[in-house]
Amino acid sequence: MATVLEETPIRKLAVVTGRAYPELSEAVAKCLGLDILPTTAYDFANGEMYVRFTQPVRGADVFVIQSHTDPINKWIMEQLIMIDALKRASARSITAVVPFLGYSRQDKKHQGREPITARLVFDLFKTAGADRIMTVDLHASQEQGFFDGVVDHLTAMPILIDYVRNHCELDNVTIVSPDAGRIKVSERWAAKLDNRPLAFIHKSRDITRPNHAEAHGIIGEVEGRDCIVVDDMIDTAGTICEAVKVLRGAGAKSVTLVATHGLLSGPAVERLKSCGAREIILTDTVPVPAEKRFDGVTVLSIAPLLAAGIRSVFESDSVTHLLEGLPSDMRARNIYA
Repeated sequence: MATVLEETPIRKLAVVTGRAYPELSEAVAKCLGLDILPTTAYDFANGEMYVRFTQPVRGADVFVIQSHTDPINKWIMEQLIMIDALKRASARSITAVVPFLGYSRQDKKHQGREPITARLVFDLFKTAGADRIMTVDLHASQEQGFFDGVVDHLTAMPILIDYVRNHCELDNVTIVSPDAGRIKVSERWAAKLDNRPLAFIHKSRDITRPNHAEAHGIIGEVEGRDCIVVDDMIDTAGTICEAVKVLRGAGAKSVTLVATHGLLSGPAVERLKSCGAREIILTDTVPVPAEKRFDGVTVLSIAPLLAAGIRSVFESDSVTHLLEGLPSDMRARNIYA
């Protein structure tokens, strides 16, 4: 007679989505060959939200996908409510999949009596019941230390680099960092594109004014070069368009803008239309609706990367290999969003 009851549990993977950007979640689920778990969600008259999952999730490994897009505070709160509901429904594990993490820019104090809001957001996810967080291209990678748990920090770099390699002539390319803080990322870009030359723009930011920075000069050779400016996000596009102006003034032959998160807030579209960039390359970590797309804007799908990350986590595999590129079955997916 056995003294120990041995059982191999059947692992169950479930993908759920908030209402911020369900199209991306559907694309991720399609890459995984799954359906989205049905959810009932609505707002009360006073703005409070209600969420209920219409099928059991007990014992399941659940991935809660929500992009923190406008209105950002509402969608963060909805994701927290979803995580709380899953915890109380006895999900085996809960992973918050956040393609763009709200408040990521507020990762340190510049002045007295300021919050570190990025840390607060991570704390909220932990308190709600998230076991791990999966996100793409944080404003600063060290923010992973704000979460008391596992953070799978994916990067869109392989997707963006593959597109640039296949659609741009690289012989005359210089990789440009828009500021000193992005030099490490730009160095990796330059290395992956066969050691292209590197330059960076010296700029200062007025910490008392949001979305405002001033470029002072360029370190590196850009005259007559096809410059590719690499950043993590384009919000109001003021600073990135200033970078285009500075580069063109220094004699750059062309300027291509590359960013993971195309927030495109306020005057961004009009600024980008008139800035003189040859192409603006983004991913769809947040929705880029038709009215914000124009000739010269390319939006690449982040869904295969998220799907590959979710599959690796569920199968207890490393996600580090995704830094080098997508698995072959995901690479064959449609690259455009």
